[in-house]
Parts: sequence; structure tokens; C-alpha cells
Amino acid sequence: MSTAQPIHRYVLTPHAIREAARRGIPLSTIADVLARPEQRQTVRSGRTVFQARRVIGQPKKMYLVRVIVDIDREPAEVVTVYRTSRIAKYWESD
Repeated sequence: MSTAQPIHRYVLTPHAIREAARRGIPLSTIADVLARPEQRQTVRSGRTVFQARRVIGQPKKMYLVRVIVDIDREPAEVVTVYRTSRIAKYWESD
């Protein structure tokens, strides 16, 4: 994992929009994670996970929000998004 450069130009796939709604992740949170990612993980050539810890939901709780992005196109394409409370499982310490 490494720190990531922000992504400002992207599109959301219909799947990403459905999954964000189903999982209770506001689209503004996706934009925030892409603009201010804490870590980045390359999944395969052209596909990257941008992740950041964010407080979301009701009641408010800390989650790791993971945004899967195809970065090999312009604009970048958000494939899906999910949140997890199991931060330690995915968080890479320095």
C-alpha cells in the first residue's frame, strides 16, 4: 500500500451507484475518498483500490471506505465501493 494521488475526474458505473446506495455510502463520501485518499493498493494492472477512514452512518461510526477504480481510462471509472469496520484487515501500517 502507498499514499495515493487524488482523483478528481471520474465517472460512477451504474453498479457503483447501486452498491453505494445499498450499503449506505453517500456519493459525497466516494468523492471525498478519491480527493483525499489515505492509501492505495494496486489490484491488477489498471485497477486500484483507494481507501480512507471515514465516520459515516447512523449512529456515527468509523469505517474504512474502499473505492475500487479502473484508472486505465480517462476519466477514471469507479467500479464499486464498500465500507468495513474491520479496518485492521485492510490497513497497511507504515
